[in-house]
Amino acid sequence: MQNRVLLVEDDEELRELLARYLSSQGFSVREAANGRDGLALATGQDCDIVVLDIMLPDISGLDVLRELRAQTHLPVVLLTARGDETDRIVGFEVGADDYIPKPCNPRELVARLQALLRRIAWDQKAEVNGKREYGDLRVEPAHRRIFQNDQPLDLTATEYEVLQVLLAHAGSVVRKTDLMQWALGRRLEAYDRTLDMHISNLRKKLGNDDPPRIETVRGLGYSYRVPV
Repeated sequence: MQNRVLLVEDDEELRELLARYLSSQGFSVREAANGRDGLALATGQDCDIVVLDIMLPDISGLDVLRELRAQTHLPVVLLTARGDETDRIVGFEVGADDYIPKPCNPRELVARLQALLRRIAWDQKAEVNGKREYGDLRVEPAHRRIFQNDQPLDLTATEYEVLQVLLAHAGSVVRKTDLMQWALGRRLEAYDRTLDMHISNLRKKLGNDDPPRIETVRGLGYSYRVPV
């Protein structure tokens, strides 16, 4: 079965280029040239993953992402202007799973999409009774959900991946390079703050404990501290 990707991009030349390449790599591609059409297609459950440009002619891609997050947990990869750190930070705060700067390399985009979809598919194949508990958290891999005190955490696909890796190694330090590879499916690059932003969002969603249950181990990585 083909993975269905929704490509929301107003630059017709770039959109057609990416659509052709994605199709050649086995994706079923739907296209939208503006935010409102993209939002309608995404919420209509016509896709498995969304590639979303931030700069759109009608409504901002960030506003589209906010609307999506209010209705769905579809994985979203943002297309951002190269070097625009602010858009990336806001994008992660709103609920993006990953980003790729424009002009983007189609091969890199495909690799990012495949890695994200692969992790989701792997979790969905997990045994139904494979629940795991860590203090006040419960992980249900078969449904890709994590509960805190029996209340579901509102996590993006990538936040789920980061947290479940940390939980699987609770009490131990997970190196940033390993966490990046295991949770996001790619290498940690210099000056890439993607992982830091996901950790920041997770801390907020877990309640900003003092000391934080996700601890930064300077020079190494992160460690999850199970609350007593």
